[in-house]
Amino acid sequence: MKKTLKITINLLVFVIIAGFGYYMVHSMMSDDKSLLSGGRNSENFVSPYKKTNSVTVSSDILCFDISGNSIYVVQSGKVSVFDLAGKLLRDFAIHTDARDVAVEDTTIYLLFPSNIDLYSLEGVKKDTWEAIGNRAGYCALTTSEDYVFVTDAENKLIYQYDKEGRLVRFIRSPHGFIIPSYAFDIINIHDTIYCSNSGRHKVESYTIDGEYIASFGVAGTQAGSFAGCCNPAYLAATPWGDIITSEKGNPRISCFSRDGQFRTILLNSKLLGGGTQAYRIKMQDDKIYTTGKRTLSVFTCDPALAAQTACAGCPFDCPLRR
Repeated sequence: MKKTLKITINLLVFVIIAGFGYYMVHSMMSDDKSLLSGGRNSENFVSPYKKTNSVTVSSDILCFDISGNSIYVVQSGKVSVFDLAGKLLRDFAIHTDARDVAVEDTTIYLLFPSNIDLYSLEGVKKDTWEAIGNRAGYCALTTSEDYVFVTDAENKLIYQYDKEGRLVRFIRSPHGFIIPSYAFDIINIHDTIYCSNSGRHKVESYTIDGEYIASFGVAGTQAGSFAGCCNPAYLAATPWGDIITSEKGNPRISCFSRDGQFRTILLNSKLLGGGTQAYRIKMQDDKIYTTGKRTLSVFTCDPALAAQTACAGCPFDCPLRR
């Protein structure tokens, strides 16, 4: 009996080692494909975007948003407001470090691990919404005309609030949210809610009433896939309603249609500035705004460069060629 058990254990160890070896070889082969499509060290990759401006602040940028002609940059204990050219307009203090920010009309929504604070555009605190329960781990938020949606990594769900701070409903994934490293971003595109189910390498969509619609995304390092334990880390909307994703590990920013068709890689690790952390992203007009550590960078679409990218031969109406 003991001999049989020992043989079984040895066979299991052999299978695990063999499987790991296959995974490593497969990953290296996939990395080669990724490099040809805008990976970390690709010399063949041509981005349709070029860096046109940057702003460096005094401490790490925790999150940011763009509203009208202003950029709201959240650092430790304060919010700095810049114009689109990068000129500082004003600062105002907040009580602790925020995890996300959304600016809408006359209100700044600042998300903390267990509450949401509402400020005027001038930095005057207007209200606080406390978390539901004692184990909240708020990650990200987005707004619609009537609602505020908040992701919670601890409880693996989305809260939907009305604009008075009353809870409307809980939203749960039919597949179950798997959220390592608090990578649980959320955006609103024309009243369709998109969120990252990063442990499953998916982007999921929901109606404004919390009904599940669909998902897209596959695990992998090649272009159009999501690598590592928890990608995509961040999401953003394009002005024409597509989705851009930001990954960590090998940082890159990619564009997908709303139904999940991969369009192209927009920026790779080298152009973003390297490292392993995901870059937060926003888009306005033909510009992509990214933040990494203490720097906010602006990338502008260059038609001459776009003509050399995958968009030059797109079988669909590529947004970068509009």
